[in-house]
Amino acid sequence: MKRRNKKLNIEGQLSLFDLDIYNEKYQSPDDFLELLRHDNVKLYRTKTIKAGNQLECEIFPLFNPQEKIRAKEHAKSREAQKNLNHKNTKKRITRLSNVNFSSDDYWGTFGYDDGNLPASPQDARNDVRNYLRRIARLYKKQGKEFKYIYVTEFKHDGEDIRVHHHIIMSGGVSRDEIEDKWNGGAYPQTRRLRVKHDCGLNGLANYLAKGTKYERFWGHSKYLKEPQIDFADKKISKRRAEKIALNENNVPELFEKMYKDYIFKSKEVKRSDFVSGVYIYVQMYKRN
Repeated sequence: MKRRNKKLNIEGQLSLFDLDIYNEKYQSPDDFLELLRHDNVKLYRTKTIKAGNQLECEIFPLFNPQEKIRAKEHAKSREAQKNLNHKNTKKRITRLSNVNFSSDDYWGTFGYDDGNLPASPQDARNDVRNYLRRIARLYKKQGKEFKYIYVTEFKHDGEDIRVHHHIIMSGGVSRDEIEDKWNGGAYPQTRRLRVKHDCGLNGLANYLAKGTKYERFWGHSKYLKEPQIDFADKKISKRRAEKIALNENNVPELFEKMYKDYIFKSKEVKRSDFVSGVYIYVQMYKRN
């Protein structure tokens, strides 16, 4: 029974960390301290995500059930849910990209000329899926593994745009052969991935993920490697979370001591008008 409750507790708290209920500004340091030291905050949970060279820490409070209910009620609107879905999709695409692809791999944009424009979003889906099957056969014929992540974009800021596809894919096969398999008419543009040591493929992945906000239209190959995710409830104490939020600690030194193989890059602190505690996001990258 205890094991089941612990699992439910983790899931509930994680959903709150991702909800768009935050406000980075506060009226005064005293107001912020009151929020930080609220009795409802029992302890802080640290979620560590390792994906390629990247390490992320999400540090968030665990509190009583009533606080959780208030936050969920506030976040029930359709727009809030859309924003949450998009935020989680961006995280998912970014982390999968960093785990599974390197500078030996490719990414490309695949569009259409006027005579080949798909008549509907479903036709666009069929186009890219059929194309990926053709490419998979090409790789298999040459004895190469084929991995991919694709995003199809046909809306921008809610407005219709000319449909096109972005694809991150395995290298090892001639780019000319890959481009020749596209049947959309418009000449595709493929290039080798540029993986930056301090931010991996974050920039490219965020650029691709913008197309998922208004239509949930993306996918990936089976059996991609997953990021490594760990939880700890004693890594950051209430007092230490407070010091990090108020910049009373040497934050880079603190995190580099906890994660010896990584270099501190950035920190983001948020608070909420609806629940107690502080929400800390830290990004790091591997040494070397």
